[in-house]
Amino acid sequence: MRPRAIVLLSGGLDSTTCLAWAQARYECIALSFMYGQRSTTELDAARTLTTQAGVEHRVINIDLGSLGGSALTDTSIEIPEEEQAGIPITYVPARNTIFLSYALAAAEVYGAEAIVIGINAVDYSGYPDCRPEFIDAFANMARLATKVGIEGKPLKIETPLLHLSKANIIRLGIEHGVDYSQTVSCYQADDQGRACGKCDSCRLRKQGFIDASIADPTRYTPL
Repeated sequence: MRPRAIVLLSGGLDSTTCLAWAQARYECIALSFMYGQRSTTELDAARTLTTQAGVEHRVINIDLGSLGGSALTDTSIEIPEEEQAGIPITYVPARNTIFLSYALAAAEVYGAEAIVIGINAVDYSGYPDCRPEFIDAFANMARLATKVGIEGKPLKIETPLLHLSKANIIRLGIEHGVDYSQTVSCYQADDQGRACGKCDSCRLRKQGFIDASIADPTRYTPL
């Protein structure tokens, strides 16, 4: 039997690339979150992608929206459409820590030996939970906090995109057969999954396709 992995899947460009990468190495279970995000079309994309890939897909409900504190979970805060200095308001406090903790529990339940997450420390928005130091610290915690870790079989935290540019992430996905037209990365995509083309996520995505010299298949809202 192939080893098993839990793949954190949002339905965006990076996580979909990770799923394709992981499928070449593992039997995959995809884990997504309804966490109070203002746009859920990315989650719709995750459902479509996992159905097409024949991958088991679990969606976990977490009410981070009731806490607010981020433009992604609080509709009273506008999504910035210009580049921001420092950590932007689209940062969702402790989001990756929470997601990885659920993935840790799922890995033990499913008997997985790895967790795959699409964080990136090159072309990203400056979020503190997208850094190598964070992943190293979480992996150490996981060794101490889990049955498998105590028994000497610690889970691997796989970050295949960590040091890749957005262009190289796209190239990696193309090599693994990813259809990026089915992914949604926009922070404020409309009900049809069309991207605004202005938010930080859209800007990074658009520039990635330009730098990779690959036609951008993203559907944008009409001007």
